[in-house]
Formats: sequence, structure tokens, C-alpha cells
Amino acid sequence: MSYSQVNSRWGQPPWTIDFTPADSSMPEKADFAIVGGGFTGLAAAAWLRLLAPEKSVAVFEAARIGAGASGRTGGMALAETAAGDLPGLGDVLGGFQTILEELGVDCDLSLPGAWEIGRQGGLRESPLAWTDSGTLRVVKEVPGGTLDPGKLVSGLARAAEDRGARIFEDAPVARIHWARSPKIEIVRSNGETHALRAEKIILATNALSLGLTGLREGAHPRLTLAALTAPLTEQELQSAGLAARKPFYTADLPYLWGRVRQDKSIVWGAGLVTAPEEKKVEEADIASAGAAQLFASLEKRVRGLHPALRSAKFTARWGGPILFRDDWRPVFDFHPECKDAVVLGAYAGHGVALSSYLAAWAAEVLLAKRKLPEWGKLAHSRHAEN
Repeated sequence: MSYSQVNSRWGQPPWTIDFTPADSSMPEKADFAIVGGGFTGLAAAAWLRLLAPEKSVAVFEAARIGAGASGRTGGMALAETAAGDLPGLGDVLGGFQTILEELGVDCDLSLPGAWEIGRQGGLRESPLAWTDSGTLRVVKEVPGGTLDPGKLVSGLARAAEDRGARIFEDAPVARIHWARSPKIEIVRSNGETHALRAEKIILATNALSLGLTGLREGAHPRLTLAALTAPLTEQELQSAGLAARKPFYTADLPYLWGRVRQDKSIVWGAGLVTAPEEKKVEEADIASAGAAQLFASLEKRVRGLHPALRSAKFTARWGGPILFRDDWRPVFDFHPECKDAVVLGAYAGHGVALSSYLAAWAAEVLLAKRKLPEWGKLAHSRHAEN
């Protein structure tokens, strides 16, 4: 499926990706091949060239950079993982900031904290009180913040290319022949095919190409939905309890998340769409009857939260792929067929900061500077020697 088809099915987010890779001929070989041109793949490429400028790095993106989850996220940067803090994980937000500084990436990152909101308990002096199947109040504040996803994709791509990585769009990887030097086959939309050898590989397609990455077992791709209001006044934000610009998400169900943008518009998210065919999230369509009903419900729900939101006008609807695992832990492991290939994904909504953080870690693993953690293993991984 082409980028334009996916873009039409999934709607258009309000972010702008203003980077186009330089024209370049496909290489016959690469020291490092990266499959996937989102946050993970682009950060890994830039970090590899930063640490090992003598190594060749090529990024292969099936559509356009940021066409998947990275360009369609709501832009909430959270600490830890969806499964919480894991052994040896470290400081995700601090590490993410360091990566951005080292690479010279400006993505409007702001880390004022984030609110967990819920219908039970709540802080005595909750900054907000919304009507939503009970009263939603702030339960606790956690580390977090927001950024511009389009600027992050663009900045990481520019950092990678400026350091010598080569980025190829419309370069879907059809298959990998696993061997001591794996052979990667690419089939472009015009029917052109290309094959190259890679010494090491990073697979960063997340909810897409599950068979290629070995992520099928226990993995559940969905399309998560988001909608954008027109800008509110400062008085309206103050009245609704959002003047602090802290992103929020519910700690109970029904789920709701959101964040205020710099122009005072608000991104709201809730609802998951199951793909028409199992594991084929590319086929999900936000214009389907089920998705349309979810959007209508979300917009009605937002307007009912607080009088200041009653007249909110919605200006955009879109969806983005998200991948969950049964245990909510991200995948961060060697590919089942090869110890020279690392698979990353299944961030379950925590990928904005975590993806770049783990990408740099993966680059260091393949450069023999660091080891993989135990918690990211694929259920069927056998770390084969090839």
C-alpha cells in the first residue's frame, strides 16, 4: 500500500515534517541497515554515525519518514514504559534530552510534568474537575511533557543525514534472507527491486511488518484515534484547568488523554480501531462506521467535560498505529533468526521519548558497547548463531 493510500485512510495530523532525504543510489552493502524511518530508526541512524562515523548506515522507509506512528502520535513524552519502570531501564526523559542535545534536535520539548487523572481518589487541590462517568480529578503528577512530533521526525532525519547516514523513502523491505551477512530485498512502488548485504540490522517498524520483525506472537496492532480542537482562549484554558499546559491521561476507564499545543489548540485521544484483517493495521480506516462513531463519541465527551469546552470546534481527525504486547513491555531483543539484528517496538503509547532512548541503546548494543536488558525479550527468541 502506498503512502498516499495510508495517509487517506488514517487522516492528516496537524504536524508538519519538513525534511526530504537527498537523492541517492541504493547501496550494494551497508555496515548497518535500519528498517523503518520513524523516531526509532532515525535516532538509531544518527546515533550510530555519531559514535562510529567510519561505519556506513542506510535507513529504509516503506513510505515517507514519519508516515507511521511517529508522525501521528499526540506528542506526549512520558517517562518509563507502559509497564512502568523496568530493571536497568534508567532515566528515559533525561536520556532523551541528552540525545536531542547531542544531535542538535529542536522539537519544542517541554517537560512540566504530566497528570494522571481518575474517578477515584484524586488530589485534595486538584487543578481540574471534569464530568466524565463521574468526576475526573488529578490523581498524581508524574514526569513528562510534550513536543512537536513533526519537528522531532524532521530533526532526527536531518541529524542522521548531516552525519552521513543515507535515508531512502518508498523503500519497503519485502524480505530478509538471514545469513552471516543478511541479504535485504527491497521492492519499490514502481516495481523496481534492489538487494543489499548488511552486517547488522535494526528493525524499527513497530506495528507494521510484524512477520518481518518476528513480533507476531502476543502482539496486538491497533489504530489509535485523536482529534484536534481549534485554539481556545487563555481564559477558557484557565477555567478548564489546563493553563499549566501539562498533558494528561486517565488511570482508569473509559480512557482519555490529551495535551495543549503552543497555539492553545488541544489534542484529545481515545478509542482504538481493530484492523479489518488480523495484523493488517494498514487497512484500518478512520472513515469506517466504527471509527466515525468513536470520533463522534470522543467529541461529544470532550464538550461535556467542562463548560469552557462546551463550544469547542474540532478541526482535525486522524489515527496512528500502536502496538501492544500482552505484558505491556516493549520489545527490545535480537531477532529470532540473527544475533546481529535488533528488534524494537510495542511501546504501547509510551514511544515518544522511549523510542529514541532505546534506539541509541540499540546502536550501542550493535557496536558492542552495551548489552540488551532481560525484560525486552521476544517470547520465541533463540538468538541464533548464523
